[in-house]
Amino acid sequence: MKYLKTMVAALLTTTGMTVSAAADTSVCLITKDATNPFFVKMAQGAFAKAAELGTELRSYAGKFDGDHETQVAAIETCVAAGAGGILLVASDTKAITASVKKARDAGLVVIALDTPLDPIDAADMTFATDNFLAGELIGKWAAKTMGDTSTAKIGLLNINVSQPTVGVLRNQGFLKGFGVDIGDPSKWGDESDARIVGHELSNGNAEGGRKGMENLLAIDPEVNVVYTINEPAAAGAYEALKSFGRQDDVIIVSVDGGCPGVSDVASGVIGATAQQYPLDMAGLGVEAIVNAVQSGEMPKATEGKAFFDTGVGLVTGAPVDGLEQLSVEEGKNRCWG
Repeated sequence: MKYLKTMVAALLTTTGMTVSAAADTSVCLITKDATNPFFVKMAQGAFAKAAELGTELRSYAGKFDGDHETQVAAIETCVAAGAGGILLVASDTKAITASVKKARDAGLVVIALDTPLDPIDAADMTFATDNFLAGELIGKWAAKTMGDTSTAKIGLLNINVSQPTVGVLRNQGFLKGFGVDIGDPSKWGDESDARIVGHELSNGNAEGGRKGMENLLAIDPEVNVVYTINEPAAAGAYEALKSFGRQDDVIIVSVDGGCPGVSDVASGVIGATAQQYPLDMAGLGVEAIVNAVQSGEMPKATEGKAFFDTGVGLVTGAPVDGLEQLSVEEGKNRCWG
């Protein structure tokens, strides 16, 4: 917990976020959808910070994850309304850049949340989890938990081939943390390590996780380490392993830190998960826009990174030496969903 408090304090210092009354500044939040618990918590953080600063917040969302057109319309609405800035979780990180450019040309500050735009400098700044680090943390934990990693048989459950950004970062971070030569870090699947059984797709849900795990077991029934893109996929993988009687001898790790996922850590379904913080991500984003509009000072990237790192914590009920970790109770206190 000490690490998390230090991280938030450092973030506030890095951006110089000393914000006065902001009644004359309005902010728009545009997320992929309005039902995903991650985006619900993000909206809560944004509204809470806006209320604290006395600024108006308008929230928009796609009808579903991937609804690019609704996000474009929301940007146009925000520009027409004279908003000071936009916090954007883009469904299509490349196609949205033309609309983002129009908003910036009109004088709005645009901060990408969670996922960088393509290219990353299409936005004024990106506030996000370091997803490579998140993967690296769970990879290191899995390796330390296993001890002798020479006997590892690794299965990886990715999201899908059409959304590579976050998935590649988490996947490659995990493999590096586990001690695998990852080759080209911009893609998964080019590794030559004989310990890797295979990469399967999960679509980030329980059913996809179950099917992907079944495919991995068909390749090698002795898989003993499983990386999952998120906690619903991990839950599905566990169910598949349980049907084969393998649930107690496989290490499962994941990323997100939602409340259901942390509960799965508590019950032993997931060994460890890397927790991200949408509440802080959005709140800090609102603060940065208000500060930029009032002072002209744009938020700065975290030192050594191309984005503003909003923190990550490793949550586990089975701590190992040499890593900073959060207990399950600490994870529950900061979880979302």
